[in-house]
Amino acid sequence: MNYDIITILGPTASGKTTLASNLASKLNAEIISGDSRQVYRGMDIGTGKDLIDYVVGKQTIPHHLIDIVDAGCEYNVFEYKKDFYKVFNEINHRKKIPILCGGSGMYIESVLSDYRLIQVPENLALRDELEIINTEKLVEILSSYGSLHNVSDTSDRRRLIRAIEIQQFYKTYENIQTKIPPIKSIIFGIDLEREEVRNSITKRLNARLQQGMIEEIKALMKSGLSSDQIKFYGLEYKFLTSYVKGELSYDEMFRQLNTAIHQFAKRQMTWFRRMEKKGFKINWIDGKLNLEAKIEKCMEIINSFE
Repeated sequence: MNYDIITILGPTASGKTTLASNLASKLNAEIISGDSRQVYRGMDIGTGKDLIDYVVGKQTIPHHLIDIVDAGCEYNVFEYKKDFYKVFNEINHRKKIPILCGGSGMYIESVLSDYRLIQVPENLALRDELEIINTEKLVEILSSYGSLHNVSDTSDRRRLIRAIEIQQFYKTYENIQTKIPPIKSIIFGIDLEREEVRNSITKRLNARLQQGMIEEIKALMKSGLSSDQIKFYGLEYKFLTSYVKGELSYDEMFRQLNTAIHQFAKRQMTWFRRMEKKGFKINWIDGKLNLEAKIEKCMEIINSFE
């Protein structure tokens, strides 16, 4: 084949997993998650681990890099790339097609790029310097590097400081990155009007709250995680923890969280558009098409590569 992997990306709540699973069923493929938070065990509803989406008819599609580390760990893109290659090679040995599916732009780009990442060491002196700077200024510093680090919550100081630490390292040691053979991918993106995405996000947030997302936060607290550890994961985990602790009313939590997820979806699309400017060819699929039509569009493009 003239490709090594199929990639399906798009903003949150756009139906990526359903499309990937049905395409995998048709191609006898396996799915590799490209989500930065679904790696954590015990964080299911808040991260959108809709495992039922991997079931097509009576078949459960093999899926990887979900539930691989405990909640409380601070998993990063370096570890993801290492884990990705392990699974990618295993799928190839089984003579199956890997399908990378997710919305974490930095994770997806990291494995499709032709650069080897280097594990960024801690810079304690830099952290001490940044610790006395206010959050607003930290965001400004991070933005000055040209592309905002893929964090879901720029109000979390630990994440901001670590992101600046990483960016500073690569700015100083750019020549350390080494070229590696690129993975050839057919990339599909789900294209939805912004209003459609907004409506889908709000509908899904309501559904997840009813499914027990608040109880999930309480269970994480009961397991021994501190509120700061849970808030580290941003979005649902930040706002719901504040609600459980009585720092926000239910209406405040819902309104602020809903807005934050909308903003996150916008940042996801900005990342994907930036990938296109870097030379990644993304075949955009109209998100309003029914599932059968989406698969047909994908198969037309896939067949043209064989």
